[in-house]
Amino acid sequence: MSWQWPTPFVIDIDVRPAHIDGLGHVNNVVYVGWLEDCAWRHSQSLGLGLDEYRRLDRAMAVLRHEIDYLASARLGERLQMGTWIVESHRGLKMTRRFQLLRPADGATLLTAQTTFACIELSSGRPRRMPEAFVERYGRALIDV
Repeated sequence: MSWQWPTPFVIDIDVRPAHIDGLGHVNNVVYVGWLEDCAWRHSQSLGLGLDEYRRLDRAMAVLRHEIDYLASARLGERLQMGTWIVESHRGLKMTRRFQLLRPADGATLLTAQTTFACIELSSGRPRRMPEAFVERYGRALIDV
């Protein structure tokens, strides 16, 4: 198995019947949910869960997803999704990359990039990241 960059944050995924569409493979919308799950779990591991977001009145909101679907996932497969924080822009934006692997054969099924903007929860307006975001997300930032 080959990750694009070292030391990803990784989640395990089991492909279940609810993930499968009429064409017999995982539906594209399901992959977006897996991206969100992976990003949230990584944020939580850094100490930035919903409670901390609410306390700070800030959140990282999706601005853009870019997804390359490279191969299909099928019912019963076990997958791993990794994520990396690769950019942080002056405390306003952050970019994550993702890679979905099938350990059984080492195939990369998907690569993706998501750009997030920091918003103030109470107003929904863009705001600079609080120091806790800069510090905790900054800990996970890698050079690509």
